[in-house]
Amino acid sequence: MKRKSIIDSFNFAVSGIIIALKTEKNMKIHYIIALGVIILSLFFDFSRVEFLLLLFSITLVVVAEMVNTALERVIDLITQDYHPLARLVKDVAAGAVLIAAINSIIVGYLLFFDRLSEYTNLLLFKIRGSSVHLTFVALLIVILLTIGLKAKFYRGRGTHFQGGTVSGHSAVSFCVATIIAFLAQNMLVTTLTFSLAILVGESRIEGKIHSLMEVIFGGILGILVGVLVFQIIG
Repeated sequence: MKRKSIIDSFNFAVSGIIIALKTEKNMKIHYIIALGVIILSLFFDFSRVEFLLLLFSITLVVVAEMVNTALERVIDLITQDYHPLARLVKDVAAGAVLIAAINSIIVGYLLFFDRLSEYTNLLLFKIRGSSVHLTFVALLIVILLTIGLKAKFYRGRGTHFQGGTVSGHSAVSFCVATIIAFLAQNMLVTTLTFSLAILVGESRIEGKIHSLMEVIFGGILGILVGVLVFQIIG
């Protein structure tokens, strides 16, 4: 039996995330809420600890939902008949998701309520976050959008991580290049970083992992998110 490499294990893990997102209604809800909350965090002056708590709460809900989904599938695989123990396992797993969700609501309330109450008469909020925070959020948004697009438009070719409608490598590399361009404000640095991003995209095409259009879509996604976060919002 062929041993799995680290890359294979990583691909299987990413496929599991995307499959859960594509097939589970609750995961889609969690994904939309998580993306919205992360974008909303750009408008508030969160400390590193507060932002870490926010991310931990989001992650806890997602992990609990995925474990719940996995347990349900295993039980359905073993038996299709009603059994008290099977129901108990499903109820306990669902209870874990509920606890994680309640925890996230409490954390969100504590983090957002006072800040929202200060700006109830304003339509727009000014970001006071650092460039480090903006960079992290921009990359996180790119990754989440890439996963969502791969889940939505996956065509069954290869693994979810290898291939797909949007090249994640291109999206991240062009987002990084855009961020560096805004921070450096230097034509030479900007040219070099975008050249590296183009080389990343070219390597995905040469490796026959993505088509030209998939790489272009990824590049556009990365640039748009970078511009949105640093130029329009920031």
